[in-house]
Amino acid sequence: MNKEGHVVNGLLLGVGLGFVLEPGGDAGTLYAVVAVTVPVVLGALLPDVDTAFGVHRKTLHNLPVLGLFVAFPVVFDNLHFVWVGVLTHYVLDVVGSKRGIALFYPLRREYGLPTGVATSSRYANAVTLAVTAAELAVAYALVRVAPGVVASAFRALPAGIAP
Repeated sequence: MNKEGHVVNGLLLGVGLGFVLEPGGDAGTLYAVVAVTVPVVLGALLPDVDTAFGVHRKTLHNLPVLGLFVAFPVVFDNLHFVWVGVLTHYVLDVVGSKRGIALFYPLRREYGLPTGVATSSRYANAVTLAVTAAELAVAYALVRVAPGVVASAFRALPAGIAP
């Protein structure tokens, strides 16, 4: 996907996740939307920094980099939702783009699904919206339908780290 698609994905996910986490529609919801949207959008844009150095869709589009961003809030107690943006960037590139990404870089093989379209395709925005809707459905299911799964995952984190 292109940068516009990643921004749209990050913005919609941030707003959607804010409502999933705080569905009241009050000041708490607004706070959650802002607290989640800013780092998710930053994380959604971060992997494309490799266009300025390295090899695009390889250098910063892989599982070791994602692991660093998942571990960051555990170690430093900040940037709690940036990893969500990085992860959704990868999902959008794997599911929505023809090319895929090199998940196991420095191994150069790229992984993608046949659902992808070219970034210049007239269907790129529709695919971005469909992938975003699917990501929000998964988040809703994890937080609202099966909260025990998420709660048990966060119990494993040190005190004060869980979002």
